Amino acid sequence: MELVDVEFIKERDWYLRVYLDKDGGVELDDCQTVSEQLEKKLDEIDPIKESYYLEVSSPGLDRALRKERDFVRHIGDKVEVSTFAPINGQKSLVGTLKGLQNGDIELDIDGTVMHVPIEKASQVRLHIEF
Repeated sequence: MELVDVEFIKERDWYLRVYLDKDGGVELDDCQTVSEQLEKKLDEIDPIKESYYLEVSSPGLDRALRKERDFVRHIGDKVEVSTFAPINGQKSLVGTLKGLQNGDIELDIDGTVMHVPIEKASQVRLHIEF
């Protein structure tokens, strides 16, 4: 089991969201077990003074890729790279992830290999087509 991300965010109420992943995918029982263990520990040490809801889930089908191992795990998958500034006139690029090479995200876009410097990417997510 791997901790993928944590966010503490105010929507209408406060939410502490914990995202998990594992090879083969996260099951509902995994989320329930982690939620129960985490809730017990958080109640014990009480690090957050505000009232909040705890949510434990998988990162979802369109998960963000943040760590190097995320990129390695998803080589060959279709991804969407959003950039801070346009590259070739576009701020959103969709292609097949070829890997990370010398600090660049390597994408195959319709047969053309493109290198996007990772520091220019605001977000990289799995791209789901329906």
